[in-house]
Amino acid sequence: MSRTAAIAPTKTHRDENFPVASHLIARPLRRAVLAFYRYVRAADDIADDGDLSGDEKLARLDTFERALIAGDADEPLAAALHEMDAAFGAGIEEARMLLDAFRQDAVKTRYADWAELRDYCRRSADPVGRFLLRLHGEHRQPDGARAQKAADALCTALQILNHLQDLEKDRAALDRIYLPTPWLDLAGGEAAFFDPANGEGRRAVIDATLDRVDRLLDEARFLPGMVRSRRLAAESAVTLELAVRLAARLRSGDPVVTRVKLGKADVLRATGTALARLPLRRRDPAPGITGRIVAASGSSFRIGMAALPGERRRAIHAVYAFCRVIDDIADGCAPVAEKRAFLATWRAEIDALPDAPQTAIGRELARAMRAHDLPRAEFHALLDGMEADAQPRVRIEDDAAFALYCRRVAGAVGVLSIHIFGAPQARDFAITLGHTLQTVNVLRDVADDAAMERVYVPLSRLAALGLADAPAETLIRDPRFAEVCEALAQEAQAGFVEVDAMLAGLDRARLKPAILMMEGYRKLFDRMQARGFTQPGERLRLGWRDKLALAGKALRRAPA
Repeated sequence: MSRTAAIAPTKTHRDENFPVASHLIARPLRRAVLAFYRYVRAADDIADDGDLSGDEKLARLDTFERALIAGDADEPLAAALHEMDAAFGAGIEEARMLLDAFRQDAVKTRYADWAELRDYCRRSADPVGRFLLRLHGEHRQPDGARAQKAADALCTALQILNHLQDLEKDRAALDRIYLPTPWLDLAGGEAAFFDPANGEGRRAVIDATLDRVDRLLDEARFLPGMVRSRRLAAESAVTLELAVRLAARLRSGDPVVTRVKLGKADVLRATGTALARLPLRRRDPAPGITGRIVAASGSSFRIGMAALPGERRRAIHAVYAFCRVIDDIADGCAPVAEKRAFLATWRAEIDALPDAPQTAIGRELARAMRAHDLPRAEFHALLDGMEADAQPRVRIEDDAAFALYCRRVAGAVGVLSIHIFGAPQARDFAITLGHTLQTVNVLRDVADDAAMERVYVPLSRLAALGLADAPAETLIRDPRFAEVCEALAQEAQAGFVEVDAMLAGLDRARLKPAILMMEGYRKLFDRMQARGFTQPGERLRLGWRDKLALAGKALRRAPA
């Protein structure tokens, strides 16, 4: 009897979070999927066996791999997969990649950074998607390479979602943690991260992880439309919908305190939703991806965007989605080195446009860049601003540094926007308005920024009143800080007056989206002045009446 045959599997294919050999897969291929699953499950169980030493695990995995290659009849699971590989040309290569990951599990329990975790997922998850693609002959199709990239993104996302689900179980049973150690340190270290009482610190790290998962799922959305097999398209669409639902559940639940999982009702709804959308699978998902990012942001800028006709609105959605994603990187709970790496990836994406986009957002930006001659330098200016924000402690030295910061994070958006609006001659207006609106943002967010150890009020202005740099919470409580805020508020007021005057010589119809944004900010600014800029309280936002009034104006669309 084989060593593995004597070990009862810890799971069957019906116990997994996501579909395995479901009836969406054609019957002749389900046998191959089950053979693959059972072999891989047995190997995974060896790596997770708490009664075996690391060396014993490695030895058994080596033996199990040799049996697979040889088709050894004494190892029925290995022999079955060997037979399926001979019949369909898929299984052995992918299983061996998984075995490599399981060997790592036998000896490795912690991860140094996101890249190391992604490399593990490349071997522990991505081969599953690649096996299914090869099994269906998709690797021979014109879109085979792109389908593999999308499948890899989906499989890695699923793996990370599983890691988040099993955080407590993996640590308790296997002494393994699949979140990078420096990320845990941001919550106070490993012990603090797993302290049930430290929900706030843990939440920030989990949400930053889910931000990365969301970007993977963006790329995975292309998969159903790329594969030739309608059955495989259906299977991948259902899996993707389940992943989206689980990610949302993990946003609201705490997997350390309680098990976060999907129920049967979730599976039924996900299946129904995915299959109902299947006839639309060939549509380009990219505009929907950027549109969802815009909608989820809750930004009042959406009102201005709504004033644009279809193609221009699609372009501004692409720009805003890019801004939202890089802003989330800068503000998220990840180590500075990781943030820089993520932002560097976006720099490479911008440099590849418009010819070779690698992401869904990049595809939409490429389209907008070609249609509206968007200056590449403005995207890099935005990334420069995000790199400044990505530091654990942010201070602005003087007025020149403040002006540069506003130019990067707001002026760049303005310049890109006027190109999309069809009014590139309004560059000075865009930069001045950007500076003004960013000044309002700084004044509105004093308390929130201080909580992240950020102070955007220039230190030189504080020093002129005798106030030296100090912890952010200490600075904003000093009466002299309020004096500087009042001076900045006067400058913002003057900025509104200046842009009003600029509009007299510009095409107001084309600039309508910018004007709507400006008027929304002006309402907020008036309320901020009435309350005071350093007073505690809920962050001021536009009310529904304000939004309704602006939306009414937005319905009268800007010219095409």
